[in-house]
Amino acid sequence: MRYRMAMNETVSRTYRHRLLRVLLHIEEHLSDPLTLDELAGIACFSPYHFHRIFSSFTGESLHKYIRRLRLERAAGQLMTSDRAITHIAFDAGFETHEAFTRAFRNAFDLSPSELRKSIAQGKSVVLHTKPPLPLHDSGELTMKVSITKQPARRIAFIRHVGSYHNMGTVFGQLCAWAGAKGLLGANCQMVGVYHDDPDVTPPEKLRGDAALIVGDDVQVDDGPVQIGELAGGEYAVAVHKGPYARLIDSYRWLYGHWLASSGREPADAPCFEKYLNNPQTTPEAELLTEISIPLKPIG
Repeated sequence: MRYRMAMNETVSRTYRHRLLRVLLHIEEHLSDPLTLDELAGIACFSPYHFHRIFSSFTGESLHKYIRRLRLERAAGQLMTSDRAITHIAFDAGFETHEAFTRAFRNAFDLSPSELRKSIAQGKSVVLHTKPPLPLHDSGELTMKVSITKQPARRIAFIRHVGSYHNMGTVFGQLCAWAGAKGLLGANCQMVGVYHDDPDVTPPEKLRGDAALIVGDDVQVDDGPVQIGELAGGEYAVAVHKGPYARLIDSYRWLYGHWLASSGREPADAPCFEKYLNNPQTTPEAELLTEISIPLKPIG
């Protein structure tokens, strides 16, 4: 038991050290393009999971963290140099003066030109960026997590590209197809596979699969329904109870608390959700969603 606890603490420290490498890299390369794949590689995490780990540890999405640092640097340049605001905006990664001004005002409650004017008038200006929204305190949330070995499973799915808020309509289309084939029995298993993180990918490019686990005998015709597979292997499995809109809290706890202290690392594959009851007949507070996070093999 002591060995297990020591190993888990070592993994937790390793997670923090790997993320620290990313934070230092961002600070040293603020003027460079910083991509998710590049930063995930520096941390030695899969791009599928890096962003959730990052935001769970820092309290900010990767995009917001980088933007905040660039705006803070821009504020310093506005206060200590006479560089044109447009040039400072470009260095901060903004394509237009207007976009920079909106972001700057949102961060500091005044515009770049208003800051410059105050400095020119000899006024004392103290800038504070707005803090990130507080994460759900992991101490207030506990979930039972089990590690299970799951076989590969065949799925019939409809791929959706666009906002995840519209996935309900896609599940409706899948249910209509499955109902016509007699596949919506008491033991049917509906699954959602989400390939992109909405904090990273623009809403119009998000990819999600509304899926149903099916047997080898199920065939599909020409149309939106395709056949795919959920990868087999070890998964960390936990059940979220409550509204789908609060799933983010469970993901944050799993990535920011459980995973870092578990002695395990996520595999290079997407996690998926299994919906254990019907949202049309179940009160939101009683909805059950099983979250499965793929894990790398030990050793």
